[in-house]
Amino acid sequence: MQSLTTFAALLLASVLFVPLFKRAGLGTVLGYLAVGMLIGPYGVKLVRDPDNLLHTAELGVVLLLFVIGLELKPSRLWALRKSVFGLGAMQLFGVAAALAAAGLYTGLSMSAAALVGIILALSSTAFVLPTLAERRELSTRYGREAFAILLFQDLSVIPLLALIPLFGTGKPTALTHPAVGLGLLVAVVVVGRPLLDLLFRHVARVNSREMFTAAALVTVLGLALLMQAGGLSMSLGAFIAGVLLADSEFRHELEASIAPFQGLLLGLFFMAVGMSTNLTLLVKFPWQIIGLTAGLVFIKVVVLYGLRRLVGGPKLGSRMLALALAQGGEFAFVLFDAAQSFKVLGEVQADKLTLVVALSMAVSPLLLMFGDWLARREAGRRPPKAYDQMPSEASDVVIAGFGRVGQVVGRLLLARGIRFTALDADAGQVETVRKFGFKVFYGDAAHLDLLHAAQVGEAKVFVLAIDDVEASLRTAELVKKHFPHVQIVARARNRFHASRLMDMGIERQIREALPSSLEMARWTLELLHEPPALVDQMVTRFARHDAEVLARQQAIDHDEGKLIQSSKEARDELAQILEEAREAFAKKERPAKTAGRA
Repeated sequence: MQSLTTFAALLLASVLFVPLFKRAGLGTVLGYLAVGMLIGPYGVKLVRDPDNLLHTAELGVVLLLFVIGLELKPSRLWALRKSVFGLGAMQLFGVAAALAAAGLYTGLSMSAAALVGIILALSSTAFVLPTLAERRELSTRYGREAFAILLFQDLSVIPLLALIPLFGTGKPTALTHPAVGLGLLVAVVVVGRPLLDLLFRHVARVNSREMFTAAALVTVLGLALLMQAGGLSMSLGAFIAGVLLADSEFRHELEASIAPFQGLLLGLFFMAVGMSTNLTLLVKFPWQIIGLTAGLVFIKVVVLYGLRRLVGGPKLGSRMLALALAQGGEFAFVLFDAAQSFKVLGEVQADKLTLVVALSMAVSPLLLMFGDWLARREAGRRPPKAYDQMPSEASDVVIAGFGRVGQVVGRLLLARGIRFTALDADAGQVETVRKFGFKVFYGDAAHLDLLHAAQVGEAKVFVLAIDDVEASLRTAELVKKHFPHVQIVARARNRFHASRLMDMGIERQIREALPSSLEMARWTLELLHEPPALVDQMVTRFARHDAEVLARQQAIDHDEGKLIQSSKEARDELAQILEEAREAFAKKERPAKTAGRA
């Protein structure tokens, strides 16, 4: 009963506090750590003995490594090989060497300093990747590099867990002798894949999601316990299980089955770490702990920034990469615990370093905010990039906005041999597109002087493919007012955008998602065995009705009540129109079938 009460208290505290940390931009990992510190033995003492909870919660890390293993398809790893094994190795060993030197300076032995340097060089996958995803920066250059470095670090955890006993003073038993563990590992790699395929094919025949989830958990925990019995780590077993199933046809279903347990247990793990964090050390040695935290962050930022610049990284990207990876990682909690168990580190040393890692995670969001502030400050100092010199010859077509929509129009015109002038206000997009052989000019079409420079007045057609709605409307207004003879073909993001374009008298406009949505609806109906001829009629009538409704609603789109009522009436109209189409089709088919039988 007591354990159930504790678990309920943990869930309640996390539900109350973790969303606040995420909303404040501090990340969920920091929220879980803070909750653990608050309700643990060094806080309000709601939980007094976190050790048992920590051992259970380590399953979250085990499942995280299983998911990482699932992501490591050989083809994907090969595509990322330069970033993973180049940048990743450079970061890990470069930062570890600097931290090991600092450890020697503070009085650690050679073996302890080397181990601590490598452990502290690791960064938090569970913190960095969700944070970059929230900031929409995973697709940026530094975001991709951060992912590659974290992947290499995650791979490095496996040999580290296996090597820690060699740093310590404990002697292996007959069961845990390295040769036993190595032999067991080889056996699992050789026979594991066919056996696991056989298991999941058997479970798939039952067609039960619960059984599939149970089989996934049994696989992870079974291999984890098997590796532990061989003297290796449970995390290694889970990782091997993931790698063995990375190319399996069941990979995506496995990931979906494990994800809820992994997320919950990983959160529980961070809370348990927070509870185990010895906050009395911060009271006893405040300046030492703060100094160690500041030193860790400073060394990681300076060394990684220097190394990345040394191999040709851009200034801004290198700085953001270093700031993003400046914290300690979640695996440090597991590795320091193992180092203490094998007497590589003393209990107080391990506790201090665990606290330092937790505090480094706490300052990570502030570091990224600092990086953003520096970027804005530098951008404010730099003069804006001058627009490109426009072509001297006029074109029949001017395309404003050369993103995913403008490029399709441009490719078709090029294939037909028709010259066009392409404009885009995103300098990065212009540089990227030019690499693929397109001739694009950097410039904002929402400025009249640029439209004159692009000789829009000499064009026959103006293709308005700008992604931003406000910029698109400003551009459309300028073209309609100053170049009324030029025909406009416009892309609309949504119904609101389409309605505003219609207000300006632009009839040749289309919502970007409409054609693809209609095609998906067509395929769906055909897969439901609707006759293709009937599907064609229904899609055509739907498109015609939708255009009529949009024209009717244009006059009332400022009145939400009338707009809602109009939409309801339009749905009833559409249902009647499609039913009439079905009846007409059935009448036409009956004589045909009768004639066929005759």
